[in-house]
Amino acid sequence: MSKKRFGLRFNLPEGDPMRQPHLLGEDWEAYRWYDTEGEREQAYEAYRHEHEYSRRGDVPSLVITKVER
Repeated sequence: MSKKRFGLRFNLPEGDPMRQPHLLGEDWEAYRWYDTEGEREQAYEAYRHEHEYSRRGDVPSLVITKVER
């Protein structure tokens, strides 16, 4: 089984309240991996848009970075 090569790294910006030690903490990060660059690009665009169940004007405070391995 080959590893998925194209990914997105998620972390929180400086000053985000969720970085508190009793919540996610300073070093929190998560990854999502995709088979192709096209799949990653599609996911990247989807994550950048307002979530359909969010309140109008709410935007995610995640920092999303494209990565490869």
